[in-house]
Amino acid sequence: MSEDQAREEMVRVGRSLFGRGYVHATAGNISVRLADGFLITPTDACLGFLEPGRLARLDASGQQLSGDRASKTIVLHRRIYEATAAAGQPAGCIIHTHSTHLVACSLQADSQAAGALPEDAELLPPITPYFVMKVGRVPHIAYRRPGDPAAAEAVATAIARHAAQGRRLQAVMLARLGPNVWHDTPAAAMAVLEELEETARLHRLQPEATPLAEAQIEELRRVFGASW
Repeated sequence: MSEDQAREEMVRVGRSLFGRGYVHATAGNISVRLADGFLITPTDACLGFLEPGRLARLDASGQQLSGDRASKTIVLHRRIYEATAAAGQPAGCIIHTHSTHLVACSLQADSQAAGALPEDAELLPPITPYFVMKVGRVPHIAYRRPGDPAAAEAVATAIARHAAQGRRLQAVMLARLGPNVWHDTPAAAMAVLEELEETARLHRLQPEATPLAEAQIEELRRVFGASW
């Protein structure tokens, strides 16, 4: 994907997410890893009204070259790109939202844990096969203020921990804030987000639903290559 194509895709995906209520106001951001740097949505930009030429262009070290001022979340995004590459699973695009049902699930879990989420906490149980196949495990990262570098390190640690266990992460949940999801392209990352938010909605509707059994999950691994 060329830089011009990446710009157009970021605008298209941002408009789609905003139009369907996955993001609101100026919440959320999208970035793409280029061969020689990054594109990311500007700070305080509404994803529904992005302009290709105003997206922030950064070099490989994170220094801004052009466009409107980059979102502060580039620190977290760059750390995810580094960690996924180190795990042999390099991400091409990252999307962050404050999606309603996911944040609701996080609020409940964080409150029940009194804000002290364990390192290996997960946001959602494996209640549907497509959640297992299309998303996989979603570590629930303990609360830090928006932009805190410690959150980026916690996410990188989670990526490395799961990679060491043979699992590929495609999403994490920042407690009380929202998910970060990633994949090869903006369209693919958006599909992960959609499946994740739908699973959160189902979990809120049916909180007592029985998770898939280990034998059922193993079948999904064997037949579809699910990473769980």
